[in-house]
Formats: sequence, C-alpha cells, structure tokens
Amino acid sequence: MTLLDTRRGIAATWRALTVRTGVRVDAELAVSRLGPPLRQEMSEWFPSERIEEAVSIYRSLYPDHAIAPSVALPGALEALVAVREAGGRIVVITSKLGRLAELHLAHLGISVDHVYGDVFHAQKADVLRAVGASLYIGDHVADMQAGVLAEVPAVGVTSGPCSADELRAAGATIVFEDLHPFPAFLHRMISVGRAGSGD
Repeated sequence: MTLLDTRRGIAATWRALTVRTGVRVDAELAVSRLGPPLRQEMSEWFPSERIEEAVSIYRSLYPDHAIAPSVALPGALEALVAVREAGGRIVVITSKLGRLAELHLAHLGISVDHVYGDVFHAQKADVLRAVGASLYIGDHVADMQAGVLAEVPAVGVTSGPCSADELRAAGATIVFEDLHPFPAFLHRMISVGRAGSGD
C-alpha cells in the first residue's frame, strides 16, 4: 500500500470468500494486516488442509471485487512522475500475485517497467539486487528489512500497517506519512549524489 489504497476492495474479497466457503473471516482485521503473503493471513482463518483451496478461491474472486474500488494513494502519481522525470525505472515488488497487481495498475492507467509478484522480505531483497535498484519505497517493516539486506536506501510510508517508529527501527532511511514529500526528497538525493561524484 505505497501506491494504491486497496483496502476496500480486499475487504470485499474477504467477505466474498466467507460467502463462498462458509468460513467466517473478519475482513477488517485481515485488511489491517496487509503486507505479508496471502497464505499467512489464510492460516489465521482456515485449517492447514484448506489453505490452498482458500487461496485459489480468493484469487478467483479478487478481480471482480478488489480492482474497481482501489484508488491511488496521496502523492503516489506525483512520485511516479518524479522518478520518470529523473530518468529512473519503476519496478513494483509485491507479495501480491503479479497478475493481480498488474490488474490494479492497468485499471488506474499506471505504467511501470516491471512487476515482481509473490515475493516477501528476503525475496524482495533478491529482486532489488537483481534489478540494480537505487531506492525502495515500502510500507511494511519487511520492506525496510529487504532494503537493508539489499543495501538499498528504503523510504517508509505509514499508509500500511506499520508505524513510523516500526519502519525506522527496521531500517528506513526516511519515513513519510504519504508520498507528497517524495519528489523533493528524490531531487535532494540526486543532487547529493551528483555533488559527491564531482558532477
């Protein structure tokens, strides 16, 4: 939840899953814990032998319930423009299944260079290293830890389930309430980098 507010649609998907499976899921509680892989949340509600079935059903329900209600978070679109204007690439790295993340982006007309889905924590660090990332933005302590593991500066945003203090403790270089301050921060980073290189 650094680019998009998906909570309303995800809550609707959880409620639809309850109807389909007969297993009661507290949708609001599940949404309050967004970030980790889907199977982790499923294990809070379903016995182990039903988790894979529940994941499959949830993902089949997702496009019809979760995409349309989602909106861009404050400052997200401006942040993307700032990266493009600086000549950067935009890579989305998410624990969400990649094809579902792509549906969100397409619905809102957001263009990115690549989506890496179904990765979390150290797996995100692997992707950051593989793509040669110079900056990572996230809303979960695991995102900040991934940045630390990959030796990539991590920008924390408190739009997700983690507080500013938690993000800082996990290694955030800086923490914002939303992405409105990001373009100025990016400009400062680039200026410092150029000064340090003697350009």
